[in-house]
Amino acid sequence: MSVLTGASQQAGQHRTFIGLDQLLRLQVQARTLQLPSARRALRQRRGGHHSLLRGRGMSLAEIRPYQPGDDVRRIDWRVTARRHEPHTRVYEEERERPVLVLCDLGPTLFYASEGSYKQVRVAELASLLAWVAHGSGDQAGGIVFGGAITAILRPARRRRSVMQLLNALASNQRRQPAADTTTGSAQLNAALTEARRIAHTGSRVFILSDFLDANEDTRTLLAGLAMHNQVTAVVMTDPLDEQLPSGGRFAVSGPAGTLWFNGADRALQRAWQEQASARRANLGQLFRQAGVNGLTLGTGEDPVTLMHGLTSAGGRLL
Repeated sequence: MSVLTGASQQAGQHRTFIGLDQLLRLQVQARTLQLPSARRALRQRRGGHHSLLRGRGMSLAEIRPYQPGDDVRRIDWRVTARRHEPHTRVYEEERERPVLVLCDLGPTLFYASEGSYKQVRVAELASLLAWVAHGSGDQAGGIVFGGAITAILRPARRRRSVMQLLNALASNQRRQPAADTTTGSAQLNAALTEARRIAHTGSRVFILSDFLDANEDTRTLLAGLAMHNQVTAVVMTDPLDEQLPSGGRFAVSGPAGTLWFNGADRALQRAWQEQASARRANLGQLFRQAGVNGLTLGTGEDPVTLMHGLTSAGGRLL
């Protein structure tokens, strides 16, 4: 038996669990995703996202030919003189947008073959999303499920809302696998049902899960949620999900006990890969049918890298 000491012990703990202090420190990384702006104070009051409503807001939407009823004060005289036809400026109103993060901490996320456990990656990415939303003046909230309790936190613009989400993430992570009386699909679908109840129209919704037990009810609930909101599903993955080790005997421990397998068994390898490929294809089809954007985050990947694709040049969630 080996004993971890000092820095090694701390690294080993981070691999399986992440505490509140570490989630709080992610605010610094979230700030690196947000560029300073002279209109920061205004965004904190109104939010940094465009609505579909056309009006006299702060952001220019287009310049088009003048139409009867347009505000004459919005005529662009330079374009009018150049094209010899009246043209008017049309603006988009800016408003804050609620951000809701669904965080799956179920038992199937209590593992990794590299990097950090899936539940750790869920907590890290959820924290970054909440910090970025809060820093942009948007409302932030979430649903944490699969752990000891289910925490439902309605989106709000207060820092306290982010702190409540981080507390729920830290306190509901599993320190050890535990048998559950409810299936993963039941917990995921219950969280989606609750999200449809509390999400305001136009919300930005992120679902962080392995979607291992997604079913037809999941597709229906996702489609209903995506009908009036922008929804992104982030699938937590690990190399072992796709391919078993190529040789040797291995033991996998879980709620059902310990399972031994032989990595040199080619039939087992082939069956595992075929099952993984089918599961990936089915999940991709489910997301497409539901109108949901699907992304992946590996246990060996830094969530900050994924965040770069989810934020605009101004540091707001896309």
